[in-house]
Amino acid sequence: MAYDRHGYEKTEYVGQENSKGDIYGSVVEQGIYRIRTKQELWNLFEDFDVIADITKKRLEWIGHLVRMDHGKVVKKIFESKAEGRRRRMGRPRSRWLEDAAKDLCEMQVKRWRQKAVDREEWAYVIKEAKAHRAKG
Repeated sequence: MAYDRHGYEKTEYVGQENSKGDIYGSVVEQGIYRIRTKQELWNLFEDFDVIADITKKRLEWIGHLVRMDHGKVVKKIFESKAEGRRRRMGRPRSRWLEDAAKDLCEMQVKRWRQKAVDREEWAYVIKEAKAHRAKG
């Protein structure tokens, strides 16, 4: 039985890579475990667009927040405005919601909060976001 550097039992990855954790994990060659090289990771993810994936996940989360019950703490934070602090010097920080709104504006999505309430319509918006990023 083999163990990794953290003491967890290692399993062989024989042609089946079920998750990103498995892909990043070690590889067995002739019974010896080794870490994948940077070039191997580049080859595995050559067509993977990180920005498109982040945009997609951001929009999925916004849809979830919009549909969430009003009593939940996360929903209250999402809808609230912070008060009582002075603005820091320099350029204002980019906010998560502002970035998402910018993504939606680039996609020319109007009334995104109403669309997010309808799961099917929001799923279409998310699908378009991934396609929009692939075009641009």
